[in-house]
Amino acid sequence: MDVDEVVVEVDGRDNMELVMGQCVLERSWQRMVQFTYYGHACFLLDDGKYKVLCDPFLTGNPKATVKLEDVEADFILITHAHGDHLGDAPEIADRTGAGLVGIPEVLGLCDERVPGLKQHPMNLGGSLTLPFGKVRMTLAQHSSGVPGGIACGYVIYMGGLKIYFAGDTALFSDMQLIGKKDDLDYAILPVGDNYTMGLEDAAMAAQLLNARHIIPVHYNTWPIINQDVRHYKEITEAMSRAEVHIVEPGGTWKMQA
Repeated sequence: MDVDEVVVEVDGRDNMELVMGQCVLERSWQRMVQFTYYGHACFLLDDGKYKVLCDPFLTGNPKATVKLEDVEADFILITHAHGDHLGDAPEIADRTGAGLVGIPEVLGLCDERVPGLKQHPMNLGGSLTLPFGKVRMTLAQHSSGVPGGIACGYVIYMGGLKIYFAGDTALFSDMQLIGKKDDLDYAILPVGDNYTMGLEDAAMAAQLLNARHIIPVHYNTWPIINQDVRHYKEITEAMSRAEVHIVEPGGTWKMQA
């Protein structure tokens, strides 16, 4: 028996309750994405149908919890060409058939390593509609790792959520514009210092972005970026509306609004 047949058999009030209940269930399903942290700045977003892999540095990553031959992806987002972010992207895309998303110069490096991959070149400020939703490429203040290129971040619209991945970046005031344009559910921020923001700057970034939830990444991979991430949680929650979720490498988090 389908839903239409059930509606015919119930009275108006029951009908309304059925429809409202169905809407709640659909909304609940749509507003959930599973975050899996593979270590350093590599993570997977899974809405139950599509898998989006970000900055897949696995080979040579001392914190990696999965091998490149075991990870699955439908799309791979690359923020810049440094080895700890570009990582194994071409090889994973070749094996899985995933589409690569990034700055044209970065995707050119991927094509040099494995020719003929599916690519979706973008540039700063642009948006790209994909089967799971949309991505918008944002500014990052960081070197790019490739001549002519530029580092970037992404706002990822997936599962009814708005998820900002900063990539590698310094603190910059225009983060406030990112948060103004999109009411961010999550922000995934580097906190390791030396190469990126440290704890205090990343706490200020959370304040500027005004995201509801923060997941820190890019720390404790090597001694030079070792950080007390629990201290980051304390200071960030004290100075912003965000709740900070510490996810250990290999761990998961169910992202909800």
